[in-house]
Amino acid sequence: MVAGAVSAFVALGANLGDAVATVRQAIAALDGLPQTTLVRASGLYRSAPWEASGPDFINAVAEVSTALDAHALLAALHGLEQAAGRERPYLNAPRTLDLDLLLYGDEQIATPRLTVPHPRMWERAFVLRPLAEIAPGQVGAAALAAVAAQDARPL
Repeated sequence: MVAGAVSAFVALGANLGDAVATVRQAIAALDGLPQTTLVRASGLYRSAPWEASGPDFINAVAEVSTALDAHALLAALHGLEQAAGRERPYLNAPRTLDLDLLLYGDEQIATPRLTVPHPRMWERAFVLRPLAEIAPGQVGAAALAAVAAQDARPL
């Protein structure tokens, strides 16, 4: 654990190119961010696009220990997306890599650039199932039951 660090959870997803390799590389890259170490990562999950188009997504969730503040961590995540060739031609376009900051310690943040906890995480099985895999205390049974009909299956 990094001194003065908080635990943060990051959702990873990709549905363009070699999505499996991209998500695995992004998990490894989290460990290389400044003042940040990878604590653990879920297995990979496959899900149909949610409010998006294109092929199925490969998803995962990772926990990091970071001394970066939440906005600096978000900027670092956007840097990883750009390095993976992420383009944003239109809302919910297919993507080479999508990284979302789900939780940042116990903080609640609402700024124009960042909302934590992630505002839609509780609606998405492709987030909740991998999060529950690595941090069961973060996801209650009722939350998992609410997304039980959604298709998000381990690879």
